[in-house]
Amino acid sequence: MSYTNRNIVINELIGLRARVIGSLDKKQKGISGKVTDETKNTLMLATQKGEVRIIKSTSTFRFYTPDGSFVVEGKEISFRPDERTGKAMKYYKRRKER
Repeated sequence: MSYTNRNIVINELIGLRARVIGSLDKKQKGISGKVTDETKNTLMLATQKGEVRIIKSTSTFRFYTPDGSFVVEGKEISFRPDERTGKAMKYYKRRKER
């Protein structure tokens, strides 16, 4: 599976490295780790200090893939993983290829 700036919002996120680059919760800004779990509203990151649950809708993420790194607003992925392919299409269509 290859990742692009457009399809990152509809692809699998579990297993990717991620960093919180913006958040309403200032304590969560800068947290980085591997995505180990995902729910409709949260991402679980395995960090050096343990697992941390990050709220999607109030955060901005940078995901690191073999194809590059991509910035994603949490609202673009605030869906259940199995529903994201259909529901995130409006964000997919708005995002530009780089």
